[in-house]
Amino acid sequence: MNRVRVVDGTVMLAAGLLACGVLLSVFTGCQQQKVVEDEVQVRPDYNRQLPPGESALRKITDPERMPPIEKAFEHRNVYLEDAIDESLRWFRAPSSQQFFPFEEFTHDRMVAGLHAFRSLLEEARDAESFRQQVEQMFKVYESVGYNGEGVVLFTGYYAPIFQASRERTSQFTAPLYTRPDDLVTDPVTGEPKGRRMNGDVIVPYPTRREIEERNMFAGNELVWLENELDAFIVQVNGSAKLRLPDGEIMYIGYAGKTDRPYTGLGQSVMDEGLLSPDQLSLPAIRRLYQQQPELVRDLMLRNEVYVFFTEYSGSNWPAGSLGVPVTTEASLATDKRIYPRGGLVMVDTRAVTFSEGHRSYVRFMLDQDTGGAIQAPGRADIFKGIGPGAEILAGGQYAEGRLYYFLLREPFVESYLAMEESKR
Repeated sequence: MNRVRVVDGTVMLAAGLLACGVLLSVFTGCQQQKVVEDEVQVRPDYNRQLPPGESALRKITDPERMPPIEKAFEHRNVYLEDAIDESLRWFRAPSSQQFFPFEEFTHDRMVAGLHAFRSLLEEARDAESFRQQVEQMFKVYESVGYNGEGVVLFTGYYAPIFQASRERTSQFTAPLYTRPDDLVTDPVTGEPKGRRMNGDVIVPYPTRREIEERNMFAGNELVWLENELDAFIVQVNGSAKLRLPDGEIMYIGYAGKTDRPYTGLGQSVMDEGLLSPDQLSLPAIRRLYQQQPELVRDLMLRNEVYVFFTEYSGSNWPAGSLGVPVTTEASLATDKRIYPRGGLVMVDTRAVTFSEGHRSYVRFMLDQDTGGAIQAPGRADIFKGIGPGAEILAGGQYAEGRLYYFLLREPFVESYLAMEESKR
């Protein structure tokens, strides 16, 4: 699910199609700068690409580098088992086979590992015995992070809710479009390749500015929102729940995007000196849009990538890139080019809470989503939920940490794979 990420109350925004956390996604690019005592401090390049031929995962052999499994068990999400079940549902689809093997991660080992972990959760007597069993049964891998030393930036995203209309009216004037027939994407990964012209000729797709100024997709409108900023945020988010004038609820989801680069709106706002990093937030962006709509519109056009949508059943909303629903604080978005999809991970970072401010945040999750701008080993997005409250939590999520993957050891695969076979 490509989605909205929000801005840290004191830092910046997260990353979705936009590149660095929700509003971070909506609003900033990946490298941020902050003025401290008149000196410009350049932030780490969390979007640094993995060198060719290198793996994003490193097997842990030093006991001192093992993750805090006991702590993750003690703070496990009450809906973690639901998220596991959603991943298993995805693995049961024949189409999931095409993504494996992924390095050592085979389809059978991933499926068996989820059943094994679920069993351990149900049977564990205490955190210590749980840790011992996990370490006995699973190999643990650590992300190399942006710097080769395991540092990952964790941002947050959420599922927004907007007012909308199926028809253009005086109130609803900003369209979202269905996928055009000439958009070419990789049949396996969904990665955009360009625009098909004259048979087999594929060329780069027009930019956002060219698309909008030419009104290229007139007649292909799926739904209309109240303003261009709302439509832009939905494009960053990749899905939305929409309330229509007659009370109907409409769910829309990602149907593809163009092959153009992303530029964060927040970064453009800061580049123009309109807001400082400490001032940057979704409400601040909205106020700026109300005051200077043409200026903000021009800044949005700097983001060349364009996103398309389809309507789908609410029973599956909000769906991640695997096509199954994502679960609040139990679903993670990563770069699926370099990380195996659908499996068990652990996040060790810090997060904002409503009652305790920023605190240590260690959780087991499932790697079930991605984002157009989440394309590096040093980036990951935590799904924070639906609606305004989730927007606040997503906006406050901007912290470094470590990311771990778990792979069931070969001797245990057959017995736990039998559990899956019994369900088919």
